[in-house]
Amino acid sequence: MTNGSGTDGELRIRAATRADLDDVLAFWKIAAEGTSISDDREGVERLVARDPGALIVAERAGELSGTVIAGFDGWRCHLYRLAVHPDRRRRGIGAALLGAAEERFATLGGRRADAMVLDRNTLAHRAWEASGYGPQEQWRRWVKPLAG
Repeated sequence: MTNGSGTDGELRIRAATRADLDDVLAFWKIAAEGTSISDDREGVERLVARDPGALIVAERAGELSGTVIAGFDGWRCHLYRLAVHPDRRRRGIGAALLGAAEERFATLGGRRADAMVLDRNTLAHRAWEASGYGPQEQWRRWVKPLAG
Protein backbone atom coordinates (compact mmCIF):
# COMPACT_ATOMS: atom_id res chain seq x y z
CA MET A 1 0.00 0.00 0.00
CA THR A 2 1.48 3.31 -1.03
CA ASN A 3 -0.35 6.61 -1.06
CA GLY A 4 0.55 9.96 -2.55
CA SER A 5 3.69 11.98 -2.67
CA GLY A 6 4.71 15.45 -1.82
CA THR A 7 7.60 17.61 -0.76
CA ASP A 8 8.39 15.23 2.09
CA GLY A 9 8.62 12.21 -0.26
CA GLU A 10 6.27 9.35 -0.91
CA LEU A 11 3.99 8.18 1.88
CA ARG A 12 4.18 4.42 2.37
CA ILE A 13 1.33 2.66 4.20
CA ARG A 14 1.91 -0.93 5.30
CA ALA A 15 1.18 -3.49 7.99
CA ALA A 16 3.63 -3.37 10.88
CA THR A 17 5.92 -6.30 11.60
CA ARG A 18 7.45 -7.46 14.87
CA ALA A 19 10.60 -5.56 13.89
CA ASP A 20 8.60 -2.29 14.05
CA LEU A 21 7.16 -2.71 17.53
CA ASP A 22 9.79 -0.90 19.61
CA ASP A 23 9.63 2.05 17.20
CA VAL A 24 5.83 2.04 17.33
CA LEU A 25 5.80 2.05 21.14
CA ALA A 26 8.31 4.93 21.25
CA PHE A 27 6.28 6.76 18.58
CA TRP A 28 3.08 6.50 20.62
CA LYS A 29 4.81 8.30 23.52
CA ILE A 30 5.36 11.26 21.19
CA ALA A 31 2.28 11.20 18.98
CA ALA A 32 -0.58 9.44 20.80
CA GLU A 33 -2.82 10.84 23.51
CA GLY A 34 -3.21 8.73 26.63
CA THR A 35 -2.11 5.18 27.27
CA SER A 36 -3.73 1.81 27.69
CA ILE A 37 -2.94 -1.19 29.83
CA SER A 38 -1.92 -3.06 26.66
CA ASP A 39 0.44 -0.36 25.32
CA ASP A 40 3.52 -2.45 25.96
CA ARG A 41 5.70 -4.79 23.92
CA GLU A 42 3.84 -7.91 25.08
CA GLY A 43 0.42 -6.48 24.24
CA VAL A 44 1.40 -5.23 20.80
CA GLU A 45 3.25 -8.49 20.02
CA ARG A 46 0.03 -10.38 20.76
CA LEU A 47 -1.91 -8.09 18.45
CA VAL A 48 0.50 -8.58 15.53
CA ALA A 49 0.75 -12.34 16.12
CA ARG A 50 -3.04 -12.77 16.24
CA ASP A 51 -3.92 -10.36 13.43
CA PRO A 52 -0.83 -9.45 11.35
CA GLY A 53 -2.65 -6.81 9.28
CA ALA A 54 -4.26 -4.92 12.16
CA LEU A 55 -1.43 -2.53 13.04
CA ILE A 56 -0.95 -0.20 10.09
CA VAL A 57 1.95 2.24 9.89
CA ALA A 58 2.70 5.21 7.65
CA GLU A 59 6.27 6.07 6.75
CA ARG A 60 7.71 9.00 4.88
CA ALA A 61 11.39 9.28 4.00
CA GLY A 62 12.02 6.13 6.06
CA GLU A 63 10.58 7.64 9.26
CA LEU A 64 7.49 6.51 11.12
CA SER A 65 4.88 9.22 10.56
CA GLY A 66 1.65 7.61 11.77
CA THR A 67 -0.19 4.54 13.01
CA VAL A 68 -3.65 3.11 13.30
CA ILE A 69 -4.90 -0.20 14.67
CA ALA A 70 -7.69 -1.60 12.48
CA GLY A 71 -9.03 -4.55 14.47
CA PHE A 72 -11.78 -6.77 13.13
CA ASP A 73 -13.27 -9.49 15.34
CA GLY A 74 -15.42 -11.01 12.60
CA TRP A 75 -18.38 -8.90 13.62
CA ARG A 76 -17.30 -5.32 14.25
CA CYS A 77 -14.53 -3.06 13.01
CA HIS A 78 -12.62 -1.16 15.69
CA LEU A 79 -10.09 1.64 15.27
CA TYR A 80 -7.48 2.46 17.88
CA ARG A 81 -4.27 4.43 18.10
CA LEU A 82 -4.73 6.73 15.14
CA ALA A 83 -1.66 8.85 15.74
CA VAL A 84 0.33 11.17 13.50
CA HIS A 85 3.68 12.68 14.46
CA PRO A 86 3.05 16.23 15.74
CA ASP A 87 5.47 17.70 13.15
CA ARG A 88 3.70 15.92 10.28
CA ARG A 89 0.04 16.61 11.02
CA ARG A 90 -2.36 18.19 8.52
CA ARG A 91 -0.60 16.55 5.56
CA GLY A 92 -3.10 13.77 4.83
CA ILE A 93 -1.33 11.05 6.80
CA GLY A 94 -4.26 10.39 9.14
CA ALA A 95 -6.68 10.29 6.21
CA ALA A 96 -4.41 7.86 4.35
CA LEU A 97 -4.21 5.61 7.41
CA LEU A 98 -7.99 5.65 7.83
CA GLY A 99 -8.41 4.91 4.13
CA ALA A 100 -6.14 1.86 4.48
CA ALA A 101 -8.03 0.73 7.59
CA GLU A 102 -11.40 1.10 5.88
CA GLU A 103 -10.11 -0.80 2.84
CA ARG A 104 -8.97 -3.59 5.16
CA PHE A 105 -12.38 -3.70 6.83
CA ALA A 106 -14.22 -3.82 3.50
CA THR A 107 -12.00 -6.70 2.34
CA LEU A 108 -12.79 -8.59 5.56
CA GLY A 109 -16.55 -8.00 5.22
CA GLY A 110 -16.87 -5.27 7.83
CA ARG A 111 -19.89 -2.99 7.63
CA ARG A 112 -19.29 -0.26 10.19
CA ALA A 113 -16.19 1.09 11.90
CA ASP A 114 -16.02 2.62 15.35
CA ALA A 115 -13.17 4.51 16.96
CA MET A 116 -11.93 5.03 20.48
CA VAL A 117 -11.34 8.80 20.85
CA LEU A 118 -10.62 10.56 24.11
CA ASP A 119 -13.24 13.15 25.08
CA ARG A 120 -10.57 15.74 25.83
CA ASN A 121 -8.72 15.29 22.51
CA THR A 122 -10.54 17.99 20.56
CA LEU A 123 -7.85 18.09 17.86
CA ALA A 124 -8.63 14.45 17.11
CA HIS A 125 -12.37 15.17 17.09
CA ARG A 126 -11.88 17.51 14.14
CA ALA A 127 -9.79 14.93 12.26
CA TRP A 128 -12.36 12.17 12.82
CA GLU A 129 -15.22 14.44 11.73
CA ALA A 130 -13.30 15.42 8.58
CA SER A 131 -13.08 11.71 7.75
CA GLY A 132 -16.84 11.20 8.11
CA TYR A 133 -16.98 9.84 11.67
CA GLY A 134 -19.23 11.18 14.40
CA PRO A 135 -19.79 10.51 18.09
CA GLN A 136 -22.59 8.29 19.36
CA GLU A 137 -23.65 10.24 22.41
CA GLN A 138 -25.97 7.50 23.68
CA TRP A 139 -23.03 5.14 24.34
CA ARG A 140 -20.54 5.11 27.16
CA ARG A 141 -17.59 2.76 27.29
CA TRP A 142 -17.42 0.46 30.32
CA VAL A 143 -14.10 -1.19 31.15
CA LYS A 144 -12.65 -3.62 33.63
CA PRO A 145 -8.95 -4.43 33.76
CA LEU A 146 -8.43 -8.19 33.80
CA ALA A 147 -6.02 -9.77 36.26
CA GLY A 148 -2.85 -10.81 34.47
